[in-house]
Amino acid sequence: MSSPLQAVVFDFDGLVIDSELVIYEMAAGAFAAHGHELTMEAWAAGVGVSGEEADAWWPAICEAAGAEGFALEDFEAAYRAQARDLDAIPLMPGVTELLKALHYEGVPCGVASSSNREWLVRHTTRFGLTSYFQTLVGADVVGGRGKPAPDVYLRALEDLGADPARSVALEDSAHGAAAAKAAGMAVVAVPSELTRHNDFSHVDLVVSTLLDVDVELLESLVAARD
Repeated sequence: MSSPLQAVVFDFDGLVIDSELVIYEMAAGAFAAHGHELTMEAWAAGVGVSGEEADAWWPAICEAAGAEGFALEDFEAAYRAQARDLDAIPLMPGVTELLKALHYEGVPCGVASSSNREWLVRHTTRFGLTSYFQTLVGADVVGGRGKPAPDVYLRALEDLGADPARSVALEDSAHGAAAAKAAGMAVVAVPSELTRHNDFSHVDLVVSTLLDVDVELLESLVAARD
């Protein structure tokens, strides 16, 4: 009997690679360079957002950080100026094991991220994961429409030839989960240290790590939608 699961689409930052904390530390450094303090809670509210949505969110994060009037352009320049070894970012637990299991079962996989595709290629190549992903969709692939808009997920599903109702998204942020839900997918949330305070009441399942996820579990989520 064929599997009810047609595709699994992974978020990337905070789910595949352990980059969210590094990104927060760089953001906090950029705020500090201009005399502002950025708490983890203030930053976590916007994890997973990009593009037009990020522009709308920027005044809110500045208000939360008490940094009204801090220009986004100044933040971005200070963020980019920091020297960090981004190739030292580790892989998250359970990623390789789950990808191998899905590959064995013939379930196609993709990535849908608010990051740019170049970033996705860089790190999937670094970890030898390119053969497990049939598509890598960054926000730049869909005209800058990042999460919580569903565009990156819809494009990934189109590339994989999969029905959203028979597909599962794996996410670490509430904004990302909202994007996947808007695309019509079942969603498993794997909160990171940064996003564990997000509201995940809209997802199908919350787990502590991808080590808690297997093919049978993902199939059960799809089957339950019948």
